[in-house]
Amino acid sequence: MEWHLITGEYPPQPGGVSDYTRFLASGLAEAGETVHVWCPPCESANLQDSRVIVHRELGSMGPRDLLKVSRMLDKYPEPRRLLVQWVPHAFGYRSANLPLSLWIWNRVVAHNDRLEIMIHEPFLPLRQDRLRHTALAIIHRIMLAMVLRAAARIWIAIPKWEERCRPYAARSVPFIWLPVISNIPVKQQRGATEAVRARYAPSHQYLIGHFGTCGGAVGKTLSAVIPDLLVRHTECVILLIGRDGKHIRDEIVRDYPQLRDQLHVTGMLPADDVSSHISACDIMLQPYPDGASSRRGSLMAAVAHGKPVVTTAGPLTEPLWQSSGSVLMVPAGNHAAMATAVDNLLATSFERLRLGRQAKDLYDRQFDLRNVINRLRGQAAGNSVKSIA
Repeated sequence: MEWHLITGEYPPQPGGVSDYTRFLASGLAEAGETVHVWCPPCESANLQDSRVIVHRELGSMGPRDLLKVSRMLDKYPEPRRLLVQWVPHAFGYRSANLPLSLWIWNRVVAHNDRLEIMIHEPFLPLRQDRLRHTALAIIHRIMLAMVLRAAARIWIAIPKWEERCRPYAARSVPFIWLPVISNIPVKQQRGATEAVRARYAPSHQYLIGHFGTCGGAVGKTLSAVIPDLLVRHTECVILLIGRDGKHIRDEIVRDYPQLRDQLHVTGMLPADDVSSHISACDIMLQPYPDGASSRRGSLMAAVAHGKPVVTTAGPLTEPLWQSSGSVLMVPAGNHAAMATAVDNLLATSFERLRLGRQAKDLYDRQFDLRNVINRLRGQAAGNSVKSIA
């Protein structure tokens, strides 16, 4: 049985789900599976991967596009295994693509396809300030209920999604935790890493990094914590890796002009450069308003690189982060506690080394791509595979 991955984004289109789907497709193909990816078109040059067959016929994911894809899918032998990467905001129609959900449901009922769903983000929270967003939250639930009722298996990025999605699914369908892998492969580039330190921390200062978005609640936390840290630790430099960092730096430097030389941003970088920048850091600062969880690709990247991570505990945080001792956690929203946690790590190189080793060990045991592929293939073959604990 061939794999047919359906996704709203795929490289060279940017995005966490885009990168995730690429690694998943390549990993399955490398394991000997035949893999098709069905995705929207992209103006940039197609990513070359001879092992994966990419179909960019999904278009805007409207009825006419879906009918075309159905005709193409019907040419492949039954039963076709569909693996849908579920993120409503990636499906066009301002994330209210009810025709897509109906089409997925119809593929199972009328075309004998076997459906599996990978839920990255299920739906908007129902309590919204705007009426339009409330309507979208309701539509997302209708969309998800349609596909869950047709699914043979449901994969979830974090265990919390089962609690939220179970009421919309058939009672007998299994929910299985399939954590999100790091979308930044670890590259051993000693020269590149040394060049990053020479550029941003030339006087052997401590280099504290943040990777990922700097918007919304994450940005507010960084804006609150960074000045306090840098004022107290003149030997430290903070590096914001990724997009959206410039407005945070400008805001902080406006109020604290003396910190100009201690705070830097990189903007968007290729994956290899992101790896060398993360590798150059002594500590990673990764706050999340809903708590650290395995759905956070930026957290997974820091952990995969074996970096000591200061992060936050919240309602979506899995117990393993605390029990494994692989990250240093403080309550989400407690800015003073986060700064103190960084203070403690700066004070002892032994603890930084221990935390980094624990993080790398956890990632290799639980989250590495080979484990994800083994779980997908094992379940597809009907083997009994226990949930990750």
